Amino acid sequence: MNWKNTPERWGPVSQLLHWLIVVLLVVLSVVGLSLDSLPKTPKYFWVYDLHKSTGLTLLALVVLRIGWRLVAGAPRPLPGTAVWQARLASATHGLLYLLILAMPLSGWLYDSASGLRPLRWYGLAEVPKLSAPNEQLADFGHEAHEWLFWLLLLVVIGHVAAAFYHHIFQRDDTLRRMLPRRRRTASGGS
Repeated sequence: MNWKNTPERWGPVSQLLHWLIVVLLVVLSVVGLSLDSLPKTPKYFWVYDLHKSTGLTLLALVVLRIGWRLVAGAPRPLPGTAVWQARLASATHGLLYLLILAMPLSGWLYDSASGLRPLRWYGLAEVPKLSAPNEQLADFGHEAHEWLFWLLLLVVIGHVAAAFYHHIFQRDDTLRRMLPRRRRTASGGS
């Protein structure tokens, strides 16, 4: 089995990282949007710490995904893809990586500058602070975290819409290249 990406499709490592990041983004979004409505009980702080730990996990996975892409390459644009579409797809991917990196970093900055109790990654290891307590920096981190979320949501919606447009209307392999291959049955069909 080839673990790297081929000129035709994303490999299994890229697919796994992609879909794991998608799941974490959905979970983090749902939890993040509901944090303000939770009562400030011990359970709130547990959920908040879980949100922060999962955000840092997402950060690590995105760094890993970018590193893997540098090592494994990326598939070529599908034959017949207009140059402007290929460039737009490439720019969108770059923006997605940038935003998915910036989101947890802004949250980490907010946590650090807020002077809150030490963050322990899933209760296992203390996470270093990015700054000393600083109210203005904390406000900036919080504002950036919120604005980056909404910007990321818009770019993700565009990314998903483009994938479905290609799949449903163009009937090309854009979406299938990021999905695991279907196994063939004994009769040779899929």
